[in-house]
Amino acid sequence: MGNVRLNRFIALCGAASRRGADALIAAGKVEINGERAVSPAVDVDMEKDAVTVEGRALRPPEEKVYIMLNKPAGVLSSCGDDRGRPTVTDIVKYGGARLFPVGRLDMDTEGLLLLTNDGDFAFRLTHPKYETPKKYLAVVSGCPGEKSLSLLREGIEVDGRRTAGASIEVLSSGGGKTKLHVTIREGRNRQIKKMFEAVGHRVIYLKRIAIGGLRLGDLKTGHWRPLGPRDFDALREK
Repeated sequence: MGNVRLNRFIALCGAASRRGADALIAAGKVEINGERAVSPAVDVDMEKDAVTVEGRALRPPEEKVYIMLNKPAGVLSSCGDDRGRPTVTDIVKYGGARLFPVGRLDMDTEGLLLLTNDGDFAFRLTHPKYETPKKYLAVVSGCPGEKSLSLLREGIEVDGRRTAGASIEVLSSGGGKTKLHVTIREGRNRQIKKMFEAVGHRVIYLKRIAIGGLRLGDLKTGHWRPLGPRDFDALREK
């Protein structure tokens, strides 16, 4: 993390503004490694030095990390499992960052999953009020008729509650199954599977291919990469 001025470190930790930090230092309320700090301009090693304000230890701010993963089937969207099953945090290791998945994909669902340590970022992508679109490639049994597709597009009752309308595009049909693109703006448990079950079709295969305008692209299954500036712009697309 490197060295920073003491007053900036205090501000980064959220203990006070820089001006407020200067006042705390002047009042003798700040210590570095057990010794009273006398200047706001002194450098602090964010990894090694122990800084306290009025006896309270300050923790250095954690670097914000944003990762996109092409989740394989058979992997849990969680940070751990008491049954020893593989999880997405077994795949994604980024220094010492404590990452968690943004939302979830079912264990047998593949595709785009974001991981981060930024709770505000995760909230903006998962809370229903933001209506972030999530696009999937689905293969279902049989051939859904126009009546069934209309019900799904308009919203259908699932678990006693009506879904928001979905965008559905039929890509191909044959051999007793149909391939579709399905876009939803909610994130209920097993939502797409339950939607198609409600109209008499079983989801055989499901892969998330986009969140907002962020597309999975050619990222290989089981591989991951950090998000770049253009990716954040894409996530804002509706």
